Formats: sequence, structure tokens, C-alpha cells
Amino acid sequence: MKMTMLKVLGTSALLSAMSVSSASATECIAPANPGGGWDFTCRQIGNILYEIKAVDAPVRVTNMAGGGGGVAFAHVASERSTDADLIVAASSATTTRLAQNAFAGLTADMVRFVGAIGADPGVIVVAKDSPLKNLSDMVEAIKADPGSVAFAGGSAVGGFDHMKPLQVMKAAGFNDITKIKYIGVDGGADAITQTIGGFTQAMTGDMSEIVGFIRSGDVRALAVLTEERVPGFEDIPTAREQGFDVVAVNWRGLYVPKDISDADFNMWAERLQKVADSDQWKAAMTENGLAPFTKVGGDFQSWVDGVIADTVVLSKEIGVIQ
Repeated sequence: MKMTMLKVLGTSALLSAMSVSSASATECIAPANPGGGWDFTCRQIGNILYEIKAVDAPVRVTNMAGGGGGVAFAHVASERSTDADLIVAASSATTTRLAQNAFAGLTADMVRFVGAIGADPGVIVVAKDSPLKNLSDMVEAIKADPGSVAFAGGSAVGGFDHMKPLQVMKAAGFNDITKIKYIGVDGGADAITQTIGGFTQAMTGDMSEIVGFIRSGDVRALAVLTEERVPGFEDIPTAREQGFDVVAVNWRGLYVPKDISDADFNMWAERLQKVADSDQWKAAMTENGLAPFTKVGGDFQSWVDGVIADTVVLSKEIGVIQ
């Protein structure tokens, strides 16, 4: 997708943003439809920023789905590069796509990554009436017929959600991963809908995206991709304890426009640290199955640069990029 096309797709959000004075309100762009992980990040962080008086007015959330986050990224890079009142939800999916050139030539240095304040455990879930009862059932079904289990995920093909079941299958000794079916949609909410509706046999995503569906009984988690079981969700086994050595967590954080001042960048880092330290955020993590993971400011930017470099290597190994 060309950058010019992405700019056009972001025009409506740009016009909306122009109607609000940057001096009076912060805008948080969630690069997906309502209900997914990026939407969760904007709404939770935005609400807490206002509750703890880190900003003077309620944070306005704009959902800007498209291109697996590419529409929002291009919009910020090309149209909002000096907007110090703009923050954008980001995650491991963001850096994965940048590493794989999924944004058609747009690069990580076109924005500044300001911080992450939580890690969202990776999960693999099925509908409540699925015949797959555990991770071994899923693995054996795929080994017997790779096309029999299709996964829906909130990232594009080759993205972070796609990599999760591929890592599980590689850990199970199945190397013909190109035969595994995956459907990338715009956000975890859409992926859950695909699975509950029977259009796919499983969903690969993050804990925050499926908490409500777990509690309602609409889906059943086969595994959480963490080192240990997640507090509050101790009934969900890890992949490791089921014999598959896979850990995949999705950090939740923000990036800001590239050309804001260092003072504004540091201001956002300080604000994000205040959210991380708040009782409200600690409660939100517990409620939504997030693990502590706090990196802000320049340290986080350096860490992201390293993650992107490592992802390039991994993506080449599994054949996602050449």
C-alpha cells in the first residue's frame, strides 16, 4: 500500500482532529476498530491520565483502523509530525510490522516510541463448543491436517499474532508452517468474532482482548503464552506446562510524532510513568490480565530499536521476509 493511499484513508481523522484545539485536549489514536488491544490501551491510559490530573481535559480516542496499523502510522508521520498533544497506541505488533516492512516503506524512525507500561500475555483460544480441549489437541489436529484449523488474529499475515501459533507448532516439531491457515483482521475484537461465529477454529491474540469473552463463557483458552500462569486467570495453563516451550507477550504502550521537542517527549514519558505508578493502572492490569512491564523515555526507544533488529532476523528464519 502506498503512503499516499494511507494518507487519503486517514483524511477523515485529520479533519476531526483539526476541529479540536491541541491546547485543550489530548488525542489518542487507536489504530484498529473498537474493542481490541490498541483501543484498550488508548481508553485505559487516556482515562487514567485525566483521573490523576496528568492532563487538563479528557483524552479523546480516535479509532483509525486499516493496514494493520499502517493507516494511523502514515497519518501521524505525514500529517501530524509536530503535534505534541497526540499519542498513539502501540504494541509488539507495531514493531513486528515495521521490522517486516509491512507499512510499505515507512520506518520506525518516523515516530518516537515513548513508553510501555504493561505486558499483555499471548493466548490461543477456541469457541466454547470446540472439540479442541487443550493445546495438544490443536497441535495433533494440525499435524494430521494442517488446513483443518484456521486461526484469526488482529495482526496482518506474518505479524505478531500470526507468529504465536507458528512458534507453538515449531516447538511441537512441525516445520511446514506455510500450510497453517491464518486470517488477519483489524484488531482482536474482529478476530474473536470470527472464531465465535465459526468462521475460524481458533483465535490467536492477547489476554486483554479476550477477558470479557472468557468471563462470559463464549470462548475457552487453550493456553497462555507466559512463563507462569497469569494472576486472576490461574485456570488457564501455559504452553510450557503443556510441553511447548513458547513465551510470547505483547507490550502495551505509546508512540508520539517524530518532530515534537525533546521537552515534550520527556513530558509524555513522565506522564506515562505516572500512569504506571498509579493505583488505577495496577487495578486495570489485574482486571485485564496484564503483567508489569515498564520502560519509558529514551531507554524504551533504544529497547524498541533492538527488538526491531531481532525481529528482522527471526522473520527471515521463518521465511516471512527475504
